[in-house]
Amino acid sequence: MSVQPQRAARPTLEDVAERAGVSRATASRVLNSSPRVSPEAHEAVTAAVLELGYTPNHAARSLVTRRTDAVAVVFSEPEPKIFDDPHFGQLIRAAARALSSADVQMVLMLVHSPDDQARAERFLAGGHVDGALLFAPHKGDQLPSIARKLPLPVVYAGRPWGPLRGLHLVDNDNIGGSVLATEHLMSLGRKRIVSVTGTVDEFSSIDRVEGWRTAVGADEAMTELMTESGNFNRDGGKLAMAALLKRVPDLDAVFVASDLMAAGALDALREAGRRVPEDVAVVGFDDHPLIAPHTEPPLTTIKQDANEQVAHMVAHLLRLLRDEPVRARREVLPTILVRRQST
Repeated sequence: MSVQPQRAARPTLEDVAERAGVSRATASRVLNSSPRVSPEAHEAVTAAVLELGYTPNHAARSLVTRRTDAVAVVFSEPEPKIFDDPHFGQLIRAAARALSSADVQMVLMLVHSPDDQARAERFLAGGHVDGALLFAPHKGDQLPSIARKLPLPVVYAGRPWGPLRGLHLVDNDNIGGSVLATEHLMSLGRKRIVSVTGTVDEFSSIDRVEGWRTAVGADEAMTELMTESGNFNRDGGKLAMAALLKRVPDLDAVFVASDLMAAGALDALREAGRRVPEDVAVVGFDDHPLIAPHTEPPLTTIKQDANEQVAHMVAHLLRLLRDEPVRARREVLPTILVRRQST
């Protein structure tokens, strides 16, 4: 009868602490990224981990720490919008990369219907994740109200509707970006600058209209005449541009509140026989790498960095999970103009 060789015992946290010459508590603090350890202790424990080949028992640790090492990334949007708009794919990839680099598992949740919201509430309150990144921009959405009552930290992308007091959120400078876009068109000598806007129930869209209005000095009557909603999709951008061409036939520039809508606006201008940029200059918003450089002509646009926004959200959430003192606030990231051939 053959005898199987005995498998070497898996190194324990006690083994790591003994090898490093520190207490078990200190070794645990190092492995949990606590700031309350000396550089010498951190170096000794790290060296011991490498020498022993120690890997944490996450199942056992979660029973003690109540941590899952998982974070929910929650999009409160219709599924067609998630899968048809490349901007959302960019956000999901950015979240996956940022969380993976922190050794945290991403749990993607798509929420739209009331049943989805009820399931999300049960899941998020059930101890399955340590925190959440929440994308819920629409007016009337109940998810932000639900999230405010959850027993876990949440970081918001952009401004949700409702009170902001006590919330942690990372936004882009939508007003400043749209002012920059419109002033760029004005600097080219364009006089009749219209705007294709997003949906009326998102602050990002409202802010981009406000930036355009500020730059051109539009009152309510001028705003009604010279703006048209494209609902943040390509077909909507095309229809909105066609409507503006009929209503403002002497228009010579357009600020479009997303690159996807701008692609549709370029379609409409081409079908109307308007040359870009000779007859009509066009500026978008996003600088999406799959859209802006590939339109005909390539699109001048306002860059909002999705990777940067998500990285800031993840870093903020990780500080909350480490129980670091973090002030609840709205962090606003800058936007810049990227000029291509459409202006």
